[in-house]
Amino acid sequence: MNLPACAALLSGAPAFLCSQADLLLYLLPSLALAFLFWMLSRAHPAFFLLTAPGTLCHELAHFGVGLLSNAEPVGIDLIPRRRGRVWELGSVTFANLRWYNAAPAALAPLLVLLVPLAVAAWRTGPGWRFGPLDLALAPLLAPQFLSFWPSPVDWRLAMRSWPWLVIAVAAAALVEWHGLLFQFVKT
Repeated sequence: MNLPACAALLSGAPAFLCSQADLLLYLLPSLALAFLFWMLSRAHPAFFLLTAPGTLCHELAHFGVGLLSNAEPVGIDLIPRRRGRVWELGSVTFANLRWYNAAPAALAPLLVLLVPLAVAAWRTGPGWRFGPLDLALAPLLAPQFLSFWPSPVDWRLAMRSWPWLVIAVAAAALVEWHGLLFQFVKT
């Protein structure tokens, strides 16, 4: 879709959104299926099978980033279990989760969103048409939209990396102070 047509259709949509219209259109069936899978999995636990590819990617993201960040993953479990009133669809255990690697390992599932975006970029080349392969890819991409967000446990584990927040704030303050000092000396 060209930019003027997109802007006219979406009336005032940001240029970036319009430049990605093909990707968004391509991912629309997967997003609709993700919503359907979410509704079905809430209705009965047997429908968790529909979300299994997403759970696998979620846990593999934890595992892979844990390996890269020295969190030392020691186990991965992909069997859904009932934990009180909620279902735990999978888990990864770490032997060396520390302040410097907790956030990357715990928030790694955010990288899962790159899977559908990469497939959409690959499939929406010039002159793209939605074909049989795309019909097969849509149900495989849908669970990724359900699994990319870190769980509440993941967010709690990521909070172990609070020193990074202090370092970032201190660095920003130092840059700002240096800028002010430079302006003061310059005048």
